[in-house]
Amino acid sequence: MGAIPVYSWRLAPDGLATLRQLRARGLRPGGQDVAAQIERPRCRRGPLVAYLYEIDKAKPVRPMTPAKWAALARANAARRTCPECRTDAGYVIPSSLGTCVNCAYPDDEQRAA
Repeated sequence: MGAIPVYSWRLAPDGLATLRQLRARGLRPGGQDVAAQIERPRCRRGPLVAYLYEIDKAKPVRPMTPAKWAALARANAARRTCPECRTDAGYVIPSSLGTCVNCAYPDDEQRAA
């Protein structure tokens, strides 16, 4: 594959879309190669880059099957389950704590409020 065209931010031609733009239309790249990229200037760490795909070659998003919905529900439940007290915290447990807030700060009086 040769070099791909690079466009400035908001100056890409019609008919091209980013992954998010494709998803908003209910589409996916469908195995096609990247058609172009856009760059937005950024100060220290270099430009922000987004890859563009051809809309007319995109395919519809595959529907979620009951098995996929069940797997997603199990994965989300695992993210909410505290590994220490084994209860559902009701929120995704922060990786910075590794446990629910009650287990991370057992002596904190404000947690009861």
